[in-house]
Amino acid sequence: MKNKVVVIGSYNTDLTIRTKKIPRPGETIIGGFFSEGGGGKGANQAVAAVRAGANVSFIARVGNDVLGKEGIERLTQERIGTRYIFYDNEVPTGVAFIVVDERGENSIVVASGANARLSTADIETAHDEISSASVLLVQLESPIDAIRAAIKKSHAKNATVILNPAPAQQLELNLLQEIDIITPNKVEAEMITGIKVTDEDSLRLIVKKFFDYGIKNVLITLGAKGIFTGLPNTMELIPAFKVCSVDSTGAGDVFSGSLAAFLSEGMSIEKAVKMANASAAISVTRMGAQNSAPNRMEIENFLIAYKPSEAEVLNRVIVNL
Repeated sequence: MKNKVVVIGSYNTDLTIRTKKIPRPGETIIGGFFSEGGGGKGANQAVAAVRAGANVSFIARVGNDVLGKEGIERLTQERIGTRYIFYDNEVPTGVAFIVVDERGENSIVVASGANARLSTADIETAHDEISSASVLLVQLESPIDAIRAAIKKSHAKNATVILNPAPAQQLELNLLQEIDIITPNKVEAEMITGIKVTDEDSLRLIVKKFFDYGIKNVLITLGAKGIFTGLPNTMELIPAFKVCSVDSTGAGDVFSGSLAAFLSEGMSIEKAVKMANASAAISVTRMGAQNSAPNRMEIENFLIAYKPSEAEVLNRVIVNL
């Protein structure tokens, strides 16, 4: 189905404290602003995708508890399909504890809960839903067996498969060969390829390593520095939009979810990356993960209004392979 995105991943309740600095081991800091909201990489990406204009279904597990029921209600209000969010009677809903400092940097600890019990049986139950997608978006906060099963189903239907490889882990070569687009950050790219990011030359080597794995499109998110894009014919460093960051939590998820939405419309990957980059830039100007994801009109208006500086134009580097 055109414009249909299926996201498979985690749902957490985010418990966030914004304070002056992130405490060191053994240090207690008094003072800060507390908030509770929806989180989890999968759910964050599903919210970003639906706000960017896609028809989205989310497949996950939550505990049969108050937090799980609140989570499904949140996603339903976003107009996300929740039919295949499964209740688990054995373990609670996942929870993330997040500390955000005054520069917008964060530190996160996650208790996975029901997320760790998404199964291949759950994927089989959602077979028809997965098979109807034009884009499948997955991460690695769910069990790899379930993710592998979903990828194989979508690949067999010639859907576009996007892997956001977080948290990073070594993956089977035959699985990577069924991935169309990978969206690691700097740390994840280093961990998967074994190549340390030091400069543009190292980024090119990482992209070529992913090409060797069979992945045709590589988008390495570099935070405030932008996106290093490796496509079959070009490598391009796309600078980040310059904005005032207040909370970077979930920015990578907003990028991946928005990217999936734009690609589901048949948009070129180059244009989709530009728009998803803008979506992520807007998100860091707001607090929270899901709450920070912009809607389609906000993204389009941002791109119309944004005027790049001369330095940004000069920093754009294109390397032909």
